[in-house]
Amino acid sequence: MGGILDRNLLLKVRHPSRYLGHEINAIKKDPEKIEVSIALVFPDLYEVGMSHQGLKILYHILNSHEWLAAERAYSVWVDMEKEMRDRGIIPYALDSGRPLSDFDIIGFSLQHELSYSNVLTMLDLSGIPFLSSDRDNSFPLVIAGGPACFNPEPVADIFDAILIGDGEEAALEICKIIRDGKRNRISRKEILHGLRKIQGIYIPSFFKVHYLKDCNVSHVEPLHPDYREVQKALLSDIDQYPFPSDQVVPFTRLIHDRLAIEISRGCTRGCRFCQAGMIYRPVRERSPDSVIKTADRALRSTGFEEISLLSLSTGDYTCIAPLIRAIMDMQSGKKIAVSLPSLRIDSLDPSWFEEIKRVRKTGFTMAPEAGNDRLRAKINKPITNMDILNMANEIYKAGWNLIKLYFMIGLPGETDQDRKDIIGLSKEAASLAKVSGGKAILNVSISTFVPKAHTPFMWVPQIGLDESWRYINMIREGLKGCRVRVKWNQPELSWLEGVFSRGDRRLTAILVEAWRLGARFDAWDEHFSMDIWKEAFKRKGVDPGFYLYRSRSMDEILPWDHICSGVSKDYLKREWDNAQDSKTTTDCREKCHECGVCDHKHIDHVIHRDYSPSTAIEKRSVDRPEGEIKKYRLAFSKMDPAAFLSHLELAQTFIRALRRTGLKMVFSRGYHPMPKVSFASALPVGTESLQETVDIELYESIPVSTFGEEINRQLPDGLRIKLIEDISLAVKSATLIESHFLVTVNNKKIDETRIKDFLDSDSFSIFKRTKKGDRKVDARSIVKEITHISPDTISLIVRHING
Repeated sequence: MGGILDRNLLLKVRHPSRYLGHEINAIKKDPEKIEVSIALVFPDLYEVGMSHQGLKILYHILNSHEWLAAERAYSVWVDMEKEMRDRGIIPYALDSGRPLSDFDIIGFSLQHELSYSNVLTMLDLSGIPFLSSDRDNSFPLVIAGGPACFNPEPVADIFDAILIGDGEEAALEICKIIRDGKRNRISRKEILHGLRKIQGIYIPSFFKVHYLKDCNVSHVEPLHPDYREVQKALLSDIDQYPFPSDQVVPFTRLIHDRLAIEISRGCTRGCRFCQAGMIYRPVRERSPDSVIKTADRALRSTGFEEISLLSLSTGDYTCIAPLIRAIMDMQSGKKIAVSLPSLRIDSLDPSWFEEIKRVRKTGFTMAPEAGNDRLRAKINKPITNMDILNMANEIYKAGWNLIKLYFMIGLPGETDQDRKDIIGLSKEAASLAKVSGGKAILNVSISTFVPKAHTPFMWVPQIGLDESWRYINMIREGLKGCRVRVKWNQPELSWLEGVFSRGDRRLTAILVEAWRLGARFDAWDEHFSMDIWKEAFKRKGVDPGFYLYRSRSMDEILPWDHICSGVSKDYLKREWDNAQDSKTTTDCREKCHECGVCDHKHIDHVIHRDYSPSTAIEKRSVDRPEGEIKKYRLAFSKMDPAAFLSHLELAQTFIRALRRTGLKMVFSRGYHPMPKVSFASALPVGTESLQETVDIELYESIPVSTFGEEINRQLPDGLRIKLIEDISLAVKSATLIESHFLVTVNNKKIDETRIKDFLDSDSFSIFKRTKKGDRKVDARSIVKEITHISPDTISLIVRHING
């Protein structure tokens, strides 16, 4: 199998492909040349973590150095956790199978507060103490980074070091200090002293927090006079580090299963509720040429069928229109779709619609946030209901059948009328669907507002659970029968997020207690348990309402005051005053509002205002390639580890491999063009096969020997083309008549008497599990032959009655 997992374990867990490794473009290094190793750990499932852009960037930057190995690891689902505990298996990196406890550094990416319990699971399975104070030189250095670290205090005692801000330069500096420390055999404490000199590095053990009797923070005491606060790490120009093009290609479907390219970092809009808009300032755009060249290389290298252009406000990217047009011109012949994340209504341009839908309509999400102009002025999102309705009308007219509107409840200054206005605006937007022929649906998504550190709303209380549910139910009832689907985030999750978003170091004990009570995957509805967290707070004698439901005074010492995002507290106070007066603040591209981030010398906005496509970029704008259509039948084998791919994962793996060859595939017509690739059978997960069959159609004739070599170079371990046949288009797609299996039963002898009884019977009913429930099947009519080969193995020939 590779790594440390065996077949018996993988057969017992859901979606085993998430644990395999062996992906295309995964980096494997020579251990003999490695001086420093770092495990980049995402404390959530593979399907979530593999969609994250920050770890992709660090993975490639760090691995570009010969002396350094950066490997990937993800949380295991609860079924795998149980199996690993039962078998004594330690969490491992996918790239080498190396246990996390063997790395020099374990770096966790903290994207949100609901992932904290998963951090503890990974540490516990690895045999690593939870608290930094309990770890000595025999343990890896445990560090963290990501947006949740802008208030690191609830987990500060867990980590040896925490990176605040951009990681491209700081992560490499960390690894260099570890390398020098290993060479010179210096102590862990000396290494931490070296790390604190890096901009953006917070060493929690170098600060002591003092509390008042009312539980507020009295002051944060620096234990070293020259290390009193932490300024975020800030990359002045993100084009210094080109976005990776040789991205790892997953087997399983990700939550964002597409090629994603960061086109800009930071935002100039100044929405008062948005932490990301504050902590990622200033805006730094990648150059359009750089984005297009990366997109072209990455699509060739990965075989993805969709590309997403990412930023906090993609529509504000200065050259977004020509960028979309250039990508579509370059790739539409390959049926590459372009998708955009949630967009500001005032940045949308209907001229984009025709470009995007040239391949397929990938969906539109708009975020009004509030139901009326008044409340949007308070949160500094100065768009009108008329703007929203006009844009929805344009989207429907362009042929889209689905629009998603995103709203928040519990914003400061919100009233019942504001919530009624969400209903009214949604009804008006839904009524516009008639321009698309009446088939359109409007999705309305509701979430509870969670006040965050480093924003103008960090002093306000969060609404209670009862209020959240009342408001959600009010909106649901108001939109019944309106061709509107209402979805919502569970308020209980927002409750926990709110506690940790503005919490302090006393919450570490609550986190550990909740984990011991069974807290896992708190961001997942099916695993979050409010009872567990309430019990943890009760046992530790802490009131969660202290963190949630009180207003903070403007002069209160906040737990994160020694963490500097670059945005000054004075600016945040001014913005709070503006919110009180419903006064908007203009986009800081138009005028500097002196938030404190830019010095206008070394740090400033990076904007690319002019762009015309480079002549060096090949234009491939033919929507349907010319040429005779040829059909090929491929016989392939599927052995471990590829045997653990589901049928859908196998099909996706083949299609992406074909895309990487550059061969001109034939696509279906219609709303969602798909390559004409047809498999003869779908085997159960975990079944190895010596021969399966797939038919494909191409717009070119290619020697079968060359074809086989081309595609085998692009297939992952375990998949190999054995035979290729050029067949007529008139030949029907391959179907199976019979399948021949070798079945081995582990640690058991097969009873020959039972085989004879089965063969002698006229019928033998079994139940087949399907998505629609268990279905009764006559197994005897399906089985043609059984031969007992050895005590634990039989040969089985099965008929495919329905073809």
